[in-house]
Amino acid sequence: MAMRILKCTINGKPVEVGYDPRESLLDTLRDRLHLTGTKRGCEVGECGACTVLIDGVATDSCLYLTDWAQGKDILTIEGVQKADGSLDPVQQAFIDEFAVQCGFCIPGIIMSAIEMERTGKTYTRDEIRKQLSGHLCRCTGYENIVNAVEKAVDVMDGVVGEGTEKSA
Repeated sequence: MAMRILKCTINGKPVEVGYDPRESLLDTLRDRLHLTGTKRGCEVGECGACTVLIDGVATDSCLYLTDWAQGKDILTIEGVQKADGSLDPVQQAFIDEFAVQCGFCIPGIIMSAIEMERTGKTYTRDEIRKQLSGHLCRCTGYENIVNAVEKAVDVMDGVVGEGTEKSA
């Protein structure tokens, strides 16, 4: 099958890369662009390790064909860090709350937490758990992970509330 060219934005930079049209976005990110922070886990959309933001929406990149990424804005864990090299507040919250154990699942969970932060909503702990339900942590660090997400939303957005829209 003939190679195609993906033209999109990844981590704020325009990208053009060749790919096989049968290829998942996960494979393109890891194997062609060497963005290995996006983890290859189950490859069937069950574990969340491969989560990236596509046009601001948390997406399992193992289930998303590279073909579908044409013209999209993609954010991977490599693009989360601030331009000056400092950590994003979500990343810092994970460190502060000891939510990083082996680190395999954390990049995907951080991407989902960033999506949550950017929605403009506040969340209860139960809503945070529900939003993270598509992620598996083999180290069973869920309580610290929920604490970190709650802290990140709290640090960035004020008081954690009842799933309501923030006022501007």
